Amino acid sequence: MTTGFRRTCTALAMLASLLAAACTSETQPPPSPAAHVDGDRIIFPARSSQLAALKLASASEGDGTVHRLTGRIVWDEEHTVRVYTPFAGRIEIIRANVADHVQAKQILALIGSPDFGQAQAEVHKAQADFSLAEKNRARQRELFDHGVVAAKDMQSAEADYQRAAAELARVRSRAALYGGDSMDQRFPLRTPLPGVVVEKNINPGQEVRPDQLTSNMPPLFVITDPAQLWAQLDATEHDLASLRRGQTVILRTPAYPDEAFPARIESIADFIDPTSRVIRIRATVNNATRKLKGEMFVIAEIRDEGRPALMIPAASTFLVGAKHYTFVEVGDGQFARIEVSIGKEVNGWVAVTSGIEVGQRVVSSGALQLEQILENGKSAESPPAKTS
Repeated sequence: MTTGFRRTCTALAMLASLLAAACTSETQPPPSPAAHVDGDRIIFPARSSQLAALKLASASEGDGTVHRLTGRIVWDEEHTVRVYTPFAGRIEIIRANVADHVQAKQILALIGSPDFGQAQAEVHKAQADFSLAEKNRARQRELFDHGVVAAKDMQSAEADYQRAAAELARVRSRAALYGGDSMDQRFPLRTPLPGVVVEKNINPGQEVRPDQLTSNMPPLFVITDPAQLWAQLDATEHDLASLRRGQTVILRTPAYPDEAFPARIESIADFIDPTSRVIRIRATVNNATRKLKGEMFVIAEIRDEGRPALMIPAASTFLVGAKHYTFVEVGDGQFARIEVSIGKEVNGWVAVTSGIEVGQRVVSSGALQLEQILENGKSAESPPAKTS
């Protein structure tokens, strides 16, 4: 009884398994037909599930004419001076501090300097030598007129006088250049340009030397006019066609996100930096409000005045070797790989200069998958290599 019951259960279980397998085979959909590759074209059957994974976008004329360059604010070097000392010595008195407005020739600091004292002493010595040579020339001329001395003695006195006059003029010019011929041995460090003290690198009692300029040490003072600044911008080769001298650009900074600062391009470098591959651009910007600060990072917006650019999503383009391609919809479920020439990317869109036209639909998501299908299809169609 028990054995028969078990056999009946086993038979029923096998029958249920066969019925379930039959139902599964009847309800499971058939596999999706594969795509067909014809040259650089991919043709999907109407029932292909791969089509649902593709996203398309239309090529359109967009705001691709705005180029954005990174850069920073620096001092206007035409209105900036870095002050070093021409004499070794010790800082005795500081008369200017950071943020002070100074005038041209104003004294910034007094430096006690024996070297400067030596230069002052040379002036007084030259004055004494000149006075002696002048008196000797007058005496020799008087004696020569009375026939007491020979002509060569009078000529020698005249030569000594000329040498003394020349030396006196030299040392006087040097003393005037450095601040006078008084014998106090304190050199007055002056600014040659008016402006604002933006940097001071000295303290009372500090030893300073004239070789600080050649040893890459910071200047004692930096004087500039912060109302006029430079913007040093970095451009690429793709930006060159949109840049020219005298062009107006708009500077923006995270410090003032809602404000725009107009600037004017003054120079474009004639070479590309071999390391960073950028081109240096210099623009001047009016800073009467004093909002922009030295070494502040900025972004420059440059608008191309030519025709609007043809834009497609940047994700729709890909590289094969050294060329750019995109897949264009050429019919229902049909896509062709087209070579394109692209420009600068702006906000996820890239400008296209050749290859497609306005209104054509490109694959914006799934382009790499189509490229894989295309390569696999070409490999399958190519004949096998002959073996020897």
